[in-house]
Amino acid sequence: MEVGLVGKPNVGKSTFFGAATLAPAQIADYPFTTIEPNRGVAYVRVRCPHLDLGKPCRPVHGACEDGTRLVPVEMLDVAGLVPKAHEGRGLGNKFLDDLRQAAALIHVVDASGRTDFEGNPVKDGTHDPTEDVAFLESELAYWIAGILARDWEKNARRASLAGTALERLVQERLAGLGLTEPQVLLAVKDAGVPPIAARVDELVPLANALRRRGKPIILAGNKADLAPEANLQKLRALPGYEVVPTAAEYELGLRRAAKADLIDYLPGAPSFTVRDPARLTEAQRRGLDRVRAFLARFGSTGVQRCVEQVVFRLLDRIVVYPVEDETHWTDKKGNVLPDAFLVPRGSTAKDLAARVHTDLASHFIRAIDGRTKMVVGADHALKDGDVVKIVAKV
Repeated sequence: MEVGLVGKPNVGKSTFFGAATLAPAQIADYPFTTIEPNRGVAYVRVRCPHLDLGKPCRPVHGACEDGTRLVPVEMLDVAGLVPKAHEGRGLGNKFLDDLRQAAALIHVVDASGRTDFEGNPVKDGTHDPTEDVAFLESELAYWIAGILARDWEKNARRASLAGTALERLVQERLAGLGLTEPQVLLAVKDAGVPPIAARVDELVPLANALRRRGKPIILAGNKADLAPEANLQKLRALPGYEVVPTAAEYELGLRRAAKADLIDYLPGAPSFTVRDPARLTEAQRRGLDRVRAFLARFGSTGVQRCVEQVVFRLLDRIVVYPVEDETHWTDKKGNVLPDAFLVPRGSTAKDLAARVHTDLASHFIRAIDGRTKMVVGADHALKDGDVVKIVAKV
């Protein structure tokens, strides 16, 4: 599962990316610092089932810290978006193509109002950040509408003559965007079926509905430490959005300080502890004091919260643990709870088998609930935290 970071240039996307993943990314105070997309791994936190087993786990991917399982999520930081990107302006076409497989988007907005539409610095608070949200919505909608519009009338007439539902035509046209059939059906229900001879602008309402269903967005109100409260209130008042005040620069500093053993800090925590105050320079002490004040005001830097709200609320994922031995919760090598998979709520045992390996799904016999030891069938709906053994024909 891939989460995309979007936004105009110079709003702190690459800083957010670095904070969430600790992966290297070029960061500078000018537009188009990011040209090639940065890829890294962020993590979401859940209670690890090894606490119920009474034995420590040994993750193959991710990690476990004091009973908190860190489940990996792929993150993509793409080039900044400028107005008329869907027409190819700036790095628009590349930006949009890079987002094709993202399941959801984090829109990093400069809540301080210090950057214009192009990402250039302006006087403090003079740019309305809600305008950036409307602009991004428009660019994404016209991008999707442009894909639909290619030979729309010809294909729509052909589908009509063949008795094929236009919903299927929409899904075929957007196959490269990773949209599912239920997402397309719901979007068409939301926006209505467009006319056979629809122009691009007549396809925009459907494109908006498809984006909302297929690539939901959360707003990261970044630079919240510098933002007027009025700007944060404006963002919170936007209908249909969750808004998280963030200070990506602070989160990046905390994670780097923790990596250097200067502080004890768990990403997303409301506080940190300095290990040895004598090791800090005066500048570091002042910086950490500013971070403390931000944490006291907002409860966290917001970066980890954004990632987790995307995964668990917008995408409604649960975490399940496939194992080879349902009694000891191990794989063939004896690793306890080696894997943790994020799957859509409502996924079945057979869906999990397909995630582990396609052969398991095609030769599926049954599954065993590692907690209850009960045998369950292919269509058994998984629950958050389930430990499952898949039994398949050899």
